[in-house]
Amino acid sequence: MKRVMLTVSYDGTAYNGWALQKSTPNTIEEMLNRAIHGLTGEDVQVIGASRTDAGVHAYGNVAVFDTVSTIPGDRFSFALNHLLPEDIRVVESREVAATFHPRHCSTEKTYEYRVLNSKEEVPTKRLYTYHFSMPLDEAIMQEAGQYLVGEHDFTSFCNVESQAVSHVRTIKDVHVRREGDEVVISVTGNGFLYNMVRIIAGTLIQIGRGKGAPSDVPGMIEAKDRSAAGPTAPAQGLFLMKYVFVDGIPQPDSADENGASKDEKNVDKD
Repeated sequence: MKRVMLTVSYDGTAYNGWALQKSTPNTIEEMLNRAIHGLTGEDVQVIGASRTDAGVHAYGNVAVFDTVSTIPGDRFSFALNHLLPEDIRVVESREVAATFHPRHCSTEKTYEYRVLNSKEEVPTKRLYTYHFSMPLDEAIMQEAGQYLVGEHDFTSFCNVESQAVSHVRTIKDVHVRREGDEVVISVTGNGFLYNMVRIIAGTLIQIGRGKGAPSDVPGMIEAKDRSAAGPTAPAQGLFLMKYVFVDGIPQPDSADENGASKDEKNVDKD
């Protein structure tokens, strides 16, 4: 038995999110499980690092699964891509230590939220940006974002249906830039609450259009009340860009300090 790690890129438009659901087989996780079964004949359930919501996209989500297959770990990406739908691709695969768990180790995750800031919608961008026609001041948004950096209780920036034990998270960096007619909000942190990045995006958009000031953000955090922050931005503008495993990824048969069990309070669900 060996454990294989997959780095997965996908267009989330057609799917009901990452995680398995009883009500529908139309999830990223189900597509991966089916492809692995088709390749190896094994019934597996991949373990995902980030359980992204319906319509959210990814360049670098991570999953692991166990297999008795003799296929080398680095060849699974090539083989699985022949069985997966064209909107899901494994960009890298590798064998890792048997106890490595992507949600039980120290990580830094980077998300980007893309806003199409133009007078008219662009049809080719409708599935990958949130169209916002009013002028946005990205410098003001950048200023507001800096108040979010650090360790805070982000209850105001979390969906009220969150089941997380703690709402304390650490944001390492917030950067807002303009790329032509798009405003891109990049957020890096050690973990994110349910809808947290989309609420951050909605709040910065609100401030960027002149509804509120950057100096309002500390009060939003202090309130610990969802109604204190801005709206939840739509799913299609959100991309999971990358995962960084702070202590590295343990190799097969190595002492697995990185996989030591930790509280799952940092599980993503954006």
